[in-house]
Amino acid sequence: MSKTDKPEAPSIKSKRIGPPKNIILEYLESFVVTLIMAIFGMTFVIQAVTVPTGSMQNTILVGDYLLVNKFIFNAGGNPLPFLPQREIKRGDIIVFKYPGNKLNPINDEKRGIIPYQINYVKRVIGLPGETVEFRNNAVYINGELLPENRYIGDAENQMSALTAKEADPVKPDAEYSVYYSERTMKHVLDGNSLGTENYSFGVKDRPMKVPENSFFVMGDSRDNSEDSRFWGFVPRSLIVGRAMFVYWSCDRGASNGDLLGCITHPRLSRIGTMIK
Repeated sequence: MSKTDKPEAPSIKSKRIGPPKNIILEYLESFVVTLIMAIFGMTFVIQAVTVPTGSMQNTILVGDYLLVNKFIFNAGGNPLPFLPQREIKRGDIIVFKYPGNKLNPINDEKRGIIPYQINYVKRVIGLPGETVEFRNNAVYINGELLPENRYIGDAENQMSALTAKEADPVKPDAEYSVYYSERTMKHVLDGNSLGTENYSFGVKDRPMKVPENSFFVMGDSRDNSEDSRFWGFVPRSLIVGRAMFVYWSCDRGASNGDLLGCITHPRLSRIGTMIK
């Protein structure tokens, strides 16, 4: 080849061109990746739960569908540096596997409830090592009154929100509100003492210390909540996560409880509500 000769440009025909990727294979790959991410997310990051009872009214209503943050609570040891983890604190609304009523298991059997298989939603009241006593519609932690904004709240049925009014002046240091029936609240405000025959744990004249790695929980609708006062403490190992926000809500009363009715009777004002 002389100096004036230019090297021939490579022929386009000489390049190896692979066969076009099968579109079905592309969709299959996308589906598999999406499925893996969904399984990972539902296993470690978030979970969806629904609320079938009114024990948390008016904070959470019957018919609310919640997303649960499953990684926020540090399960022990050092928190993972890339996740915003923290310890469970008083006031957190948690989702947990129902531990069962060890003192009265027949009560679970009558209602068809199987321990460890159903999710409950309650508010954390007592932390490990603290002594809890619930008496006369007030909570005492280590002998001191726990500041809670108390309201009188009644509803026509469990499906509807409580009609609430202040039971006593709002406490500036209270972080959340709780609701009692007009009957029990009037009884207390008139200077009378409430009986504790329906309760077994941490009630009047029977304060209890919360065991290590366990929590004392209660519903916000105090006279309509079967909680730690009835069946005891929630072990840390049964806690699923913290309730974050309402991603869907429907009027169960208007929808007669069926799925299609829940879609056609949404409560738009509840969707996106943060749980606190």
